Amino acid sequence: MDTEGPTADEVMRLALKEARRAATDVPVGAIVLGPTGQVIGAGHNERERTGDPTAHAEIIAIRQAAAHQGEWRLTGCTLVVTLEPCTMCAGAAVLARLDRIVFGAFDPKAGAVGSLWDVVRDRRLNHRPEVIAGVLADECAALLTEFFAGRRDRGPSDFR
Repeated sequence: MDTEGPTADEVMRLALKEARRAATDVPVGAIVLGPTGQVIGAGHNERERTGDPTAHAEIIAIRQAAAHQGEWRLTGCTLVVTLEPCTMCAGAAVLARLDRIVFGAFDPKAGAVGSLWDVVRDRRLNHRPEVIAGVLADECAALLTEFFAGRRDRGPSDFR
């Protein structure tokens, strides 16, 4: 993160706030910061609401940021997300040429930024963003734990 811009913790708190907007979906939030540290994209999971399997928080935030910038290349930008990106979202970050990915909780079941796979550091790809992992990890993980505990309490019929 830029020394003159917001801190990683401050921006992760914005991503957590965005995650809480997910309502009935898995509470993941994402923010894209522009080159000068301003928020140029934000999103939360909307798969359940929209029926769109690609409606992950990161994809929504990246699309907003590209629209804001007027181009698909997000050079100089940072993606901040509450949960380690999956393969789709990690691939989108690489393809968007994001400079940096900052994430909170690790995802040992589907994480593609070091946990299960490491898409963003694959030397065969032409772009490799910097990764800052584990920012406010406990707070990010607690939000997910609380969500899934509530689903378990309602019974197996509520699982997808």
